[in-house]
Amino acid sequence: MGSQKKLNDVAFSVLDLIPVLSGKTPADSFKNSLSLAQHVENWGYKRYWLAEHHNMVGVASSATAVLVGYIAAGTKTIRVGSGGVMLPNHAPLVVAEQFGTLGSIYPGRIDLGLGRAPGTDQLTAAALRRNLRGGEMDFPDNVQELMNYFLSDKERRTYARAVVAEGVDVPVWLLGSSTYSATLAARLGLPFSFASHFAPAQLFDALYLYRENFKPSKYLQKPYVIACVNGVAADTDAEAERIATSLYQFFLGVIRGKSQTLQPPVDSMNGIWTPFEKEAALRQLEYAFIGSKQTIKEKMEEFLDDTQVDELMFVSHIYNHEERLRSYEILSELKEDHM
Repeated sequence: MGSQKKLNDVAFSVLDLIPVLSGKTPADSFKNSLSLAQHVENWGYKRYWLAEHHNMVGVASSATAVLVGYIAAGTKTIRVGSGGVMLPNHAPLVVAEQFGTLGSIYPGRIDLGLGRAPGTDQLTAAALRRNLRGGEMDFPDNVQELMNYFLSDKERRTYARAVVAEGVDVPVWLLGSSTYSATLAARLGLPFSFASHFAPAQLFDALYLYRENFKPSKYLQKPYVIACVNGVAADTDAEAERIATSLYQFFLGVIRGKSQTLQPPVDSMNGIWTPFEKEAALRQLEYAFIGSKQTIKEKMEEFLDDTQVDELMFVSHIYNHEERLRSYEILSELKEDHM
């Protein structure tokens, strides 16, 4: 274990699934996301990533590259990227053209995070891919093909070109919820982000394998890890727990295989989930920081001490937009308290 890390030693960032609120439309969600991005930029967050999901009524982050451009256009300094583009759904050449274009329009601000799952059900995945080759098993080859398109003309080794991407600075990240992408990121010398916000089980195995096997590259000289976690902060523990019932209902929908919009908070989850469903949801939410500033601070310091990650990325399933903003503001104050 390395030296103890403090909250001021790590960057804070945001992962946005662009939740669609009950009674609202995706258009409302897009406006809320831009508002959130503008606020967290002012609060010192480092990056703002948009996830890719499909065929989910409660998640509007489908057209990832379009949304990255929308958020980047409405902000000034914060890095904006994909968390991530689900590569099996896309031709690497098209992704390179999209993010090469974004990287030229917003130089030094665009990240390209890549995942190997489809981000949806199998029928929708088939509809997305049509006759494209390139499923999850082809992920390593597709990652390297994609990275090749960003090389300058002299370095490039393929006939096909993504001219708008050549020589453009768009860092590639690998995202994972298991050890697979951790090992690949280590071999390629790329930064790595782990999805501990919904798949906590293999976090420590993935961190170990990534750090132990990391090979320095032209992209990165030493390992760099983001851990994505759930964050629901409020002025009191009781208020945070009430707000977090929207998060619990979201995960209950996942467990039941039921796609639904983000539900308003309730006073109690009793009668809404069964004891078995509660246990299953809380197992996935092992790394959810819920509470007041002081409560969250203690939990986060313990998490940092255990994981030694370089960056914390917070996702929040919070129904009320003002409460969502307040949650991210409180989280940002944790760093100020250490200065």
